[in-house]
Amino acid sequence: MLALTGCNMVVMNPTGDVAVQQRDLILISTGLMLIIIIPVMILTVVFAWRYRATNTRAKYDPDFDHSMSLELVVWACPLLIIIALGAVTWSSTHLLDPFRPLDRIAPGRPVAAGTKPLEVQVVALDWKWLFIYPEQGIATINELALPVDVPVHFSITSNTQMNTFYVPTMAGMIYAMPNMQSELHAVLNQPGESWGQSSNYTGAGFSYMRFKTVGMDQNGFNGWVQQVKAGEALTAAKYLELAKPSERVPAMHFGTVEAGLYDRALNRCVEAGRPCANATMASDMQRGGGDPRSHVGGGNPPSHGSMPMPGARPDGALMREPEEKGTGPNIGSPQGPNGPNQPATNN
Repeated sequence: MLALTGCNMVVMNPTGDVAVQQRDLILISTGLMLIIIIPVMILTVVFAWRYRATNTRAKYDPDFDHSMSLELVVWACPLLIIIALGAVTWSSTHLLDPFRPLDRIAPGRPVAAGTKPLEVQVVALDWKWLFIYPEQGIATINELALPVDVPVHFSITSNTQMNTFYVPTMAGMIYAMPNMQSELHAVLNQPGESWGQSSNYTGAGFSYMRFKTVGMDQNGFNGWVQQVKAGEALTAAKYLELAKPSERVPAMHFGTVEAGLYDRALNRCVEAGRPCANATMASDMQRGGGDPRSHVGGGNPPSHGSMPMPGARPDGALMREPEEKGTGPNIGSPQGPNGPNQPATNN
């Protein structure tokens, strides 16, 4: 216990308003459940002691089979707690939706009208984190600096594997997935250093996939930006080099970022000549125009196992007539009352 006093339980001692609300939700949920757990633990000891074999004063009632009062307590108390937990969970799920822009930076401190959040683009690499500040035109590896009391909007994706972006002092875990973008709105309310990490196992370098998180005032953040601007340029070639698996990568600064690099990372087309996923999908949609039943317009028909095009007939084997199935060694023959290949007859 003495050794544990030196630990900082970041999840229970956060410095960001969203994380504080999530901590309060943990405490409320735990408290509601302890309303049942604590009495049950106490009564277990009390019953065992009171009704022990050597206690001759305890009432012995072998014919007991039902008590309405006991049934009411046993069922009503947990039901009321479940209702309370459900109400808290439902309201907090909407209030703490990571896609929902912040309406306050702290209790009693609403976000001022017209406040623009700081944009940070996050890319999970093997095994490191890339942070791009598009408005400042800079980028970092394994270092996230943020001004305090300023709403932050994170756009999150991954290069190859599904990761989890987690800054426990700011907010909960958000998945980072290849070719997909997730979002997080959060804020830091106190200056100081903490850490962030990946919370989804991704292989050998997972244990060291951590980054430093630094909260500072606005002047300190502006000075940090100027310091980062002295770094090298983050080009597509440099990104491809960083994307190669590596462990224990120290913090790195990039003074400029090639235009559109995050969008190309999101759509997996950083390599020269590789088509972007969003352009490919848009092209497929355009070529799929025309009559969906005849595939007029150059679009590709649905692949095996996909949903049929609007107005088209499902192509599952069970939905086809026997003559449409063809013949083959693995295709059974239609069965009739008179044997194989004999049609059924109606009398």
